[in-house]
Amino acid sequence: MTSILVAVDRRSRQPLYRQIYERVRSRVLRGELRPGELVPSTRELSRELGVSRIPVLNAYEQLLAEGYFESRAGAGTWVSSSLAGGRPATPKPRGERRVSKHAAALPPYQRPVWAENLGPFQVGQPDLHRFPIRTWARLVARYTRNMRVRALQYGDALGLPELREAIAAYARRSRGVRCEAGQVVILSGSQQALDLATRVLLDDGDAAWVEEPGYWLVHHVLKAAGCRASPVPVDAQGLDVAAGEELCRRARAAFVAPSHQYPLGVTMSAARRMQLLAWAQRAGAWIVEDDYDSEYRYDSMPIASLQGMDANGRVIYAGTFSKVMFPSLRLGYLIVPSDLVERFAAMRRAIDLCPPNLTQAVMAEFIAEGHFARHIRRMRPVYASRRRVLVEAVEREFGGSAQLVGDEAGMHVALLLECDDVRLAAAAGRRGIQVSPLSASYTGPPARRGFVLGFGNAAESRIAPAVRLLRNLTAA
Repeated sequence: MTSILVAVDRRSRQPLYRQIYERVRSRVLRGELRPGELVPSTRELSRELGVSRIPVLNAYEQLLAEGYFESRAGAGTWVSSSLAGGRPATPKPRGERRVSKHAAALPPYQRPVWAENLGPFQVGQPDLHRFPIRTWARLVARYTRNMRVRALQYGDALGLPELREAIAAYARRSRGVRCEAGQVVILSGSQQALDLATRVLLDDGDAAWVEEPGYWLVHHVLKAAGCRASPVPVDAQGLDVAAGEELCRRARAAFVAPSHQYPLGVTMSAARRMQLLAWAQRAGAWIVEDDYDSEYRYDSMPIASLQGMDANGRVIYAGTFSKVMFPSLRLGYLIVPSDLVERFAAMRRAIDLCPPNLTQAVMAEFIAEGHFARHIRRMRPVYASRRRVLVEAVEREFGGSAQLVGDEAGMHVALLLECDDVRLAAAAGRRGIQVSPLSASYTGPPARRGFVLGFGNAAESRIAPAVRLLRNLTAA
């Protein structure tokens, strides 16, 4: 008879039977208890462990039910003989574990700094303290109280009709997008939107223009799809279309943020927009427009979308609620040409059957009752004031040794400064200041260095001291 040699912890919150079951099962899976070996009776094991017989009986019953043990009346209990030859193989060393070439090409995952704290200048963070959370909670409660059984079923892959209608109306009114509700695809944020567009529009090995410097997650999306990112320089007018044609004439798509480029914050000029649209039509290529924070513009009216200028159905428009509402909402959308809706729906269903119903329904109500528009109106002067305080603090601390760009819109600015921005960003992080090094947004040798400073979640009282600390670090 084989001794089971398991131990239990009476201080654990886990029930005794569960501890016994899991420890015995683990020994079977590791091959320490072999098929056909006789195991102690429940009476013997309970005496050995110093516990009552009931938890041992319950553990044995579960092991019998799952096929790890077998027994015959009056003969005893064995490790199931049917497990012979089916034990998991000994794990290979990690270096030999095979993954797809696309997964291997991605950089290692790192825990994001916002998971630790929300220091000043964290990029992509709105002011969460000013979000109307009571209103949101009330709408959630109202929806759940009146929820019908149908809401528990899978939904449409394209999203909830009410929310698609609300988004289409908002995009037409506020962004100059030409669309109907049938062209809207609901997704979990702009990141999934970029990923879905890549899957539908590009084949393995295709090249796509990306902004240089640009949004680093676009590169990850293309790598994951087996596509090649072709960096195209960005200047004061936005993506340089002529340079793109010289660098990669056969690109199948261009990923751009024309209203407020990341990280430099420039707005693509009308001339460049027309050049880009002409290139897409001429090359039979696609343009994926990432309109991630266009709601906030401070010195003029919001810039109309590139999609609204497109007469040939070449632009895929991506929007998100994360920057206006709150990041964990994970709700974004695509607006696609009518003749591509079916293809986008089929691919969306293949990777993720449908978006969550509750979040969509509450968001639709939030928009329909005017809370969304009111929240934007209330936050625009708040962010404008923080932006002004930041600009003044930078001018006061850095003088002519640094240059601010991209402060006309959005919730971040770029501070151009000759320094070791990666090292200094790490030093600032250790002091609670979450700046992003500008050079990290380049795929090749950086043309410019400095920092990307988000001011959405930075209280005004903390901005000037944080800029002063940054100045002291650069002067050390």
